[in-house]
Amino acid sequence: MDLLAEYRRANLFFEAGDPTGAARLLEPIVEAEPGNAAVRQLLARAYFQSAQLGRAEEQLRELVDRDPSDHYAHHVLGRTLERLNRPADALRHLRIAAAMHSGNDDYRTALRRVETRVAGGR
Repeated sequence: MDLLAEYRRANLFFEAGDPTGAARLLEPIVEAEPGNAAVRQLLARAYFQSAQLGRAEEQLRELVDRDPSDHYAHHVLGRTLERLNRPADALRHLRIAAAMHSGNDDYRTALRRVETRVAGGR
């Protein structure tokens, strides 16, 4: 299997709005190259976009474990946990992402939304 060609094909599926098709193509690539962060990140995004949130969480936790300075993985993990109705768990990762990349409006917006939700639940 030409992994690079399959990755490019999966990216086309993802960009065309077919995250499930992208995930199907990416899963064997991650299995063959478990240390490839770019492939794992796209797989996590495909799972997130197709509401396979448990699978997205698994991939994102692996990314964060391997590289704790990956602000984007922290952000998407936080968003995934938010969608899983676990705002207190999400808050930690959203705070990390926002602290590492403070100029990102999406990061700040997600953080404020979850902070408000957590504070309202007390």
